[in-house]
Amino acid sequence: MSGTVLGCIADDFTGATDLAALLARSGVRVKLHINVPDIDPGATDSDAAIEIIALKCRTIDPNLAVEQCLNAFDWLKARGAKHFYWKYCSTFDSTAEGNIGPVADALLTRLNAEQTLYCPAFPENGRSIFMGNLFVGQIPLSESPMRDHPLTPMRDSNLMRLLEPQVKGNVGLVDRLTVARGSDAIKNQLQQLLSDGVSHTIVDAVADDDLYAIAEASYQLPLLTGGSALAMPLPALYAKAGWLSITDTSPHKESVDAPAIVLSGSCSDMTRQQVAHYLTSNPGFRLDPIKLAGGGLDEAKNWLLEQTLDTAPMLYATAEPEAVADAQEKLGTQQAGELVENALAQLAVTARNQGRRRFVVAGGESSGAVTQSLAVSQLDIGAEISPGVPWTYCSSDDSRIALSLKSGNFGAVTFFDDALSSLA
Repeated sequence: MSGTVLGCIADDFTGATDLAALLARSGVRVKLHINVPDIDPGATDSDAAIEIIALKCRTIDPNLAVEQCLNAFDWLKARGAKHFYWKYCSTFDSTAEGNIGPVADALLTRLNAEQTLYCPAFPENGRSIFMGNLFVGQIPLSESPMRDHPLTPMRDSNLMRLLEPQVKGNVGLVDRLTVARGSDAIKNQLQQLLSDGVSHTIVDAVADDDLYAIAEASYQLPLLTGGSALAMPLPALYAKAGWLSITDTSPHKESVDAPAIVLSGSCSDMTRQQVAHYLTSNPGFRLDPIKLAGGGLDEAKNWLLEQTLDTAPMLYATAEPEAVADAQEKLGTQQAGELVENALAQLAVTARNQGRRRFVVAGGESSGAVTQSLAVSQLDIGAEISPGVPWTYCSSDDSRIALSLKSGNFGAVTFFDDALSSLA
């Protein structure tokens, strides 16, 4: 069979590449668009069974997020998609108002559907849900470093409590005891919750086997929501149902043995460790939002232009929580974040014009800003560097470049070195 079967909408660019990487493991062709494509969706037949639209809507006004996601939905539906996936972070990153719940509500309404489920678990990367509570490794979300995230501080681990203020309908739970009994038990519980008037259901998962059982119980729903890992079993289930064909293909790869740069805006605990490790053997320049506000970008740009192309320099705003809080207090949370994003975006263009063609970017907001500044419209998905973080390939200013967009908490301490060596 041909044509688009599954249409996915991701709330940031790193999440979109994460989702694409896990779906591409199946051998199904996956096409990733940056923002809603500026082409008529019906002008040509789709050559990908799964199409993803990456948006930068995680922390924007909920009404604007809903508008952007519905535009993406309409394009994917016109492309032929019958099933949809709303992808957000495996740590349920959101503000008190959304945007996870408002977008899910809007998509349910547009689909005239009655129920969806929420499962951000990603056991391969240490994200699990037990009795409705999200854990990062063995630590409850609210006690993890996500507690101090500069944009979406997560101060509650209970997903039901987090979701309830964001949606119009009732919120329920399919707990681990039900999930352990398999897909039929999950399906029956979902049907019971629906008959009880529950439209939004959190589903526990602590292992990959749980995700496969959940997907088997729910793949026929018009809308699923979650992290990338829940989507991973869908291609095989769709193939079993006769909706698509799976071909055994190796990951896409291009020869981009060219100068590199590392750009980091994430202040997550893991990224801080990764930045510290990389700087032990590579040149780096820290972007301080307070200095950017007062002195502009010239110092950083001049530093970058002084770096020879046989090095892979790092430009980073990654800092300890105390420094982040100080900048936010002096500048305001929004302005501090925008200064960093704009700086990384402009410096990425400078690096490209300097001749650099391999870009490793850490942080969801930073990845969105960099990708947009490079005027990237579509990404071809390559091999994973670590679970959920692939190399991707695209065009920028008539040059082919390689991009790795890393969610802040993903990857080993040696991630930046691993990324560059894997594409050398």
